Formats: sequence, structure tokens, C-alpha cells
Amino acid sequence: MAAETKQTCYEGSSVDSFQFYLQQSGEHEAMLQCVQNILPGEMKRTGADRSSLDVLGVGSGGGEMDVQMLSLLQSAFPAVPITADIVEGSSKLVDNFKALVAKTPNLQTVPFTWHVMHSGDYERQVKAKGDAKKFDFIHMIQMIYYVDDLADTIKFYHSLLKSNGRLMIIIETRNGGWDTLWKTYHKDLCVYAITEYRSSGEVIACLKSLGLKYEEHAVPNAFDITKCFDPNSQTGVRLLNFMTARDQFYQSFTPEIRAGILDLLRNKCSTEKDGKVLFNSTLSCIFVHA
Repeated sequence: MAAETKQTCYEGSSVDSFQFYLQQSGEHEAMLQCVQNILPGEMKRTGADRSSLDVLGVGSGGGEMDVQMLSLLQSAFPAVPITADIVEGSSKLVDNFKALVAKTPNLQTVPFTWHVMHSGDYERQVKAKGDAKKFDFIHMIQMIYYVDDLADTIKFYHSLLKSNGRLMIIIETRNGGWDTLWKTYHKDLCVYAITEYRSSGEVIACLKSLGLKYEEHAVPNAFDITKCFDPNSQTGVRLLNFMTARDQFYQSFTPEIRAGILDLLRNKCSTEKDGKVLFNSTLSCIFVHA
């Protein structure tokens, strides 16, 4: 299929690496707690008289967050029909998403439209057709790193919002552990799927330059990376592989770079508590107004 020629980074072995990271980091649980606290109230404030609720997920992965958010919206708007459009470049993750939907009884009434393509390809397709579907809620969770042009991407998806809609972007926070790691070792890390690392700092600057109104909410999170400092630990190696976007951390970098990354992870990206090294993986949840 032509739409699948340009994949997101999570295809093949990287899908397993991503799923392993999610298990270790508790990232989805942290995001979900924030979304549960904010999303229903945000959508109710912007229009309780909706006749439909059209949702677009961009870079939705295996759908773990989408299923929870759609269920939240169903609870908040029990009488309103919901539709879901999903843009995801990984065919394997889309299959995982479909399997998750099949196991979720309350979502059987929600019609899903699957766009198995990169967000940039979806943008080109919509522009070519000219008659774009508009949405009440668009979410871009941990995917803004992979787009070619940040301002153009935000501008395009913002243009798909209905008049009272919201665009939600979740991304690593500025000056957090990820931001420190990837900006310190930019030259060594930004060479494959991610060629320009972005945190909430870049997104907020972009929103300001576009004159868009937004609110930013912190999503506190930290996870244990103590095993990363034991080269014999398979868990530690797998985390390092994911955190540096490599298949083999120890074979991918020179001894000097490896030592520098490990030192940075321990001393600049983390805190130590009860003998554990806890990586600062705090996120930002940004709600952009239509």
C-alpha cells in the first residue's frame, strides 16, 4: 500500500522496544491521570450542546491512550455519538489498536476510520482532497518529534478543529531528563527517525509565534533506571537502547560517548532515592484552543 511507504519509527523491532519502555516507565499511567483530570471538563466547557463528537488521533500507536480517552468522552457525553479517525504509520501498532478496540465493549458503537500512514502523508492527502473533515478533539501524544516541520504541522492540525475544538499535544517537558539527554548528545542521537529533538519549549515557542491560545499542564513522572548502570542487566540494556533510539547501545557508540551518556543520565537527568536512580521523565500536556 502506497500509504505505508513512509513509516513512523515504531515498526518492526522498535515496536517491541517501545512496548517494553511503556511497561518500565509508567508513562501512559501518568498521562492518563492528567487527561482524566482535565479532558472531560475541558470538552464540557467548550460546548455541552454538541450534536456529535469527532475525535482525531495522530500518531496513536497501539491505542492504549485513545481507548481510555474515548471511554472518558463517552462518560462525559453519554447521549452524543462519537467518531474516531486514527492516523498511525505503524501497521503493527494499528493491528494492536484494532485488537484492543475489539476487546472494549463500550467502543463497539464508535465508528473508526483508519489512516495507516505518517502524519505528513495524511496532511498531503487531506489537502489534495480539499474537503477536510473537522474535529472537536485532536490529540498528538508523543509524536511531535517525528514531524518534518513543527509550525506547519501544528498549523495544519489546528485548521482541522471545529470552532470550539481543542488540540492536545503531549510531549517531554523542557529541561527534563529526555530534553537534557537528547540536546546534550544531539549530534550522536538525532541521526535516524528523530533528526531534530523537540520538547515543550519548542512547542510553546511555536504556539506563541502562531498566535495560538493554549494552557500547559505538567505531567509528573519518573522511572527507575538503576539497571542501566549494570552492563549485564538485560533490562538496563533494553532501556538504554530505547532511550538512545538504538538497537544496540553498547555497540552503537564509542566508549567515550557511552560513558558520557551514562554519567549524564545519573547526574543531570535523574535523582537518587533509596539507592535507586530515578530518571526525570516529566511531560507537558498542552491544550490549544481553536
